[in-house]
Amino acid sequence: MDLTDLTVHELIEKLDKKEISSEEIVKAYADNINAHESDVKAFVTSQADEAIEESKKIDEERKAGNIKSKFMGIPIGIKDNICIKGVKTTCSSKMLENFVSPYDATVIEKFKELGLISLGKLNMDEFAMGASTEYSAMHKTHNPWDLSTVPGGSSGGSAAAVAAHEVPWALGSDTGGSIRQPASFCGVVGLKPTYGLVSRYGLVAFASSLDQIGPITKDVTDSAILLNLIAGHDEKDSTSVDVQKKDYTKALTGSVKGLKIGVPKEFFGDGINEEVKQKVTNAINQYREMGAEIEEFSLDIANYSLATYYIIACAEASSNLGRFDGIRYGYRAKDYKDLNELFVNSRTEGFGAEVKRRIILGTYVLSSGYYDAYYKKAQQVRKLVKKEFDEAFSKYDVILTPTSPNVAYTIGTKSNNPLEMYLADICTVSVNIAGLPGISIPVDVSKEGMPIGLQIIGNKFEEEKLLGAAYALEQKIKFRENHKPEFKGGK
Repeated sequence: MDLTDLTVHELIEKLDKKEISSEEIVKAYADNINAHESDVKAFVTSQADEAIEESKKIDEERKAGNIKSKFMGIPIGIKDNICIKGVKTTCSSKMLENFVSPYDATVIEKFKELGLISLGKLNMDEFAMGASTEYSAMHKTHNPWDLSTVPGGSSGGSAAAVAAHEVPWALGSDTGGSIRQPASFCGVVGLKPTYGLVSRYGLVAFASSLDQIGPITKDVTDSAILLNLIAGHDEKDSTSVDVQKKDYTKALTGSVKGLKIGVPKEFFGDGINEEVKQKVTNAINQYREMGAEIEEFSLDIANYSLATYYIIACAEASSNLGRFDGIRYGYRAKDYKDLNELFVNSRTEGFGAEVKRRIILGTYVLSSGYYDAYYKKAQQVRKLVKKEFDEAFSKYDVILTPTSPNVAYTIGTKSNNPLEMYLADICTVSVNIAGLPGISIPVDVSKEGMPIGLQIIGNKFEEEKLLGAAYALEQKIKFRENHKPEFKGGK
């Protein structure tokens, strides 16, 4: 039995029955990291050796009856913009390449209390700015389904590590699709929770009004379990919302009878690959067969969400990244004549091209004379986006769209064309603008054998509806049983 083929809920069951040990689980994943990491390159910082030692201690505690949770000894991977005390948090950047966090993010504190074990920090686009993980200052991550293709981004390392069975599950962050899009490309499940449901304390900010930490998992059940662990109010995060605690696994009934599903026609128009359209339409028809009520409707926010998103995101990035000045922490240039030159040289040398591009754009839209024309207008459009979604959710329980317009593409084909890269977010950004939850689940593969994802969007704090809908389809199509990454193009 290959332990890395099992989901986390299956591993927990075997741990409870004492059929396996934490050490066996961690060693199985460490072996996979050794076998595949030279090809996949999902990690920035591996903690596999430390994890094995920690698993041995946890097994001893279990034997002694000191069981603080059923998750004791379960390993996990962490995106490298989430702080772990005493461990490098680089954001896959030169600017923070040697930064060791002095504190834990709130989600990490929760994991440590439960006894979860970190296998390491996972690669990403620099400061989470990108859609392919090609903009990492460390190295490019490769998609396990075809190593010549991108894993998506910015949480590409997290999605690739789960798909390659280097970790059983992982945390990512989603600003405009950065959990859902790589989940789609890598054939795994990616959940972006409602804004404010999961604490952002300890997440290095890209765009503070859009960022959200969320799970990347092998199946929907694991996604619901991991959301249970990380959701909750946090006084250290002023945007955290105090809502009633839920057990999201209770929503996984397998039934969608009577569920009202809206299908926005704008998300199936020009720019969406025909094969993606067809496979997602097939999945929608499966819902109809299972007793859901399907209705096509118009959600024309797609026409202006992308521009709105990039104005707001870049403006907030410009503000948030102003702290990296070569003085307090982070990269400092060696050659400078005065304070101004220190600032300029440190930021010029420390930031990559994509980060600079977004800082410049963000500074421009916030500058005097352009603020009203761009940033203020984008915030007004944001209200319209929220209003249009509110109207849609007065009629429908969930909304279905493709996750990405295309399947994973060959490395290098879009990295020199920023506009084409930005257009890849067309299906996902409106969810972040409105602060809604969204999940991507794999529904089929293309003729080349690359995964295709379906996005399910829910109303605010109604994760149970989209998880229930996702679980029902997952059980019907059995993607994991029928399709596996092939590591094509590897050694």
